[in-house]
Amino acid sequence: MNFIISNPMDAGQHHSYFHLSPNVGGFQDVRDHKRSHSGSSFQPSIHASEAPPQEEEIRLLEQEPDGSVCKLDGISEGNHKYNSVLAECTRTVINISGLRFETQLKTLNRLPSTLLGNEEKRKKYWDPVRKEYFFDRHRPSFPAILYYYQSGGRLKRPLEVPLDIFLEELEFYELGRVTIDMYKESEGMIFEEQPWDMPDNSLNKLWILFEHPNSSIPARIIGIVSVVLIMLSVVVFCLETLPVFKPSCFFTVKHNDSGETESFSYTDYTNWMFICESVCIAWFVLEFVVRMISCPSKIMFWKSIVNWIDLAAIVPYFVIFGMSLTNQTCLASNKSGLLQVVRVLRVVRIFKLAKHSQGLKILGKTLQLSISELNTFLIFFAIGVVVFSTMVYFADKGESESYFTSIPDAFWWAVITMTTVGYGDEYPVGIAGKLVGGLCALSGLLAISLPVPVIVTNFNNIYKNTTGRGRET
Repeated sequence: MNFIISNPMDAGQHHSYFHLSPNVGGFQDVRDHKRSHSGSSFQPSIHASEAPPQEEEIRLLEQEPDGSVCKLDGISEGNHKYNSVLAECTRTVINISGLRFETQLKTLNRLPSTLLGNEEKRKKYWDPVRKEYFFDRHRPSFPAILYYYQSGGRLKRPLEVPLDIFLEELEFYELGRVTIDMYKESEGMIFEEQPWDMPDNSLNKLWILFEHPNSSIPARIIGIVSVVLIMLSVVVFCLETLPVFKPSCFFTVKHNDSGETESFSYTDYTNWMFICESVCIAWFVLEFVVRMISCPSKIMFWKSIVNWIDLAAIVPYFVIFGMSLTNQTCLASNKSGLLQVVRVLRVVRIFKLAKHSQGLKILGKTLQLSISELNTFLIFFAIGVVVFSTMVYFADKGESESYFTSIPDAFWWAVITMTTVGYGDEYPVGIAGKLVGGLCALSGLLAISLPVPVIVTNFNNIYKNTTGRGRET
């Protein structure tokens, strides 16, 4: 059964044939739509044709974007006498396990390094009898691959195609290592740089030793030492705040020139907590300096957020130690705001575990892939805080026992209400204010629930791709 599909908007200019015939897996559907990359398309009208022309008699004229005309004389790539200029405009049929696709050769030739874009690579799949290319491959994956050629590099996996099968198809059609790696990264697959691809010299061996804990037994030992010292430094940092453990200071009394007594405090360098802290910092400094010297690219080294975390974990120790030596006093018991901020920075050492923990890598990658959903949530949440803070302020403004003296003062109430925490330190007392509070709580539930399915799906995909375990989504 044959049909002619014609475009009423392009009458007399373009015709294509909609051919239905039994084949493997059902009917074939070969269509040539006059479609632009901007997304516009026509609605075809289908009417029967009593005597469709034969394939070798088809003569079509197509207008090119630059105004030139490509004359299609039924030339096939299987004919060695074809004109190479006209062949760029020739249509070719690609048969994927019985499902036929039709496109122009110039579309495929945009990517000459790939299987379909290289004439020498694809000619072994040419069927001279049917005058088409035949690939015994996964059919649902091919529309995305063909669109990769048509769109100039946009790659999107169909929802019904499993990730592992789609990656096999990308490898078969030779879309390139860079494209495949970028696609893996977009899917949340965590893969480390292969250390054996680097030049074999002493500096690179040091880099592999400290950067890739799973590359060798010595590298694993260094990784274990790093993890133990990170945990030790965090434990010491927490224990310092207990009243049982006094600060690493000792106090003394001296008489000044006028005979008055003054008390002085000095850092106790023999304190076990100070010794543990110094040993940990010495290892962190050694590790950071070796990695910085031996890294293949200094620019990429300083662009990495992980290296800035390592630096932030080292700096506070030297700031406090330097100020202690300069002022000749113990700063461990000093309560000044600047020193408190410097001390808080020591807690970033725990993020150094991300390099050695697969779970933290998965969590970080999940947040990275879900950044758009998180931004949407934060925008919605911020709008809700401002709106409901304003509403509850004016709703309770006439109440004598109102907790809200201003709109900014109501921000805290809106935050804890939208997050359904509800400390109860601030709450509306009037009927109107309570109605606003109920709407605020419901809006908070909605704001939190919207991004959760996407984040959970991303986490499950990354976890499955990384560990090989997990539920198919």
